[in-house]
Amino acid sequence: MNILGISAYYHDSAAALVSDGEIVAAAQEERFTRKKHDYGFPQHAIDYCLREAEIDREAYLKQFALD
Repeated sequence: MNILGISAYYHDSAAALVSDGEIVAAAQEERFTRKKHDYGFPQHAIDYCLREAEIDREAYLKQFALD
């Protein structure tokens, strides 16, 4: 099971991906945007975590789509 954790819209937004209890990847958004204490939505950090785990972004997010 994959769990994507997101911290957004507050001091130092970030994302982390855990797969079967193991940390696969984690990153703070400021590493990509070069904005200290970036509090926006961590899209770059999410994309990085999914790439590190070799998970297709569209397929992963599609499972949460509301029809």
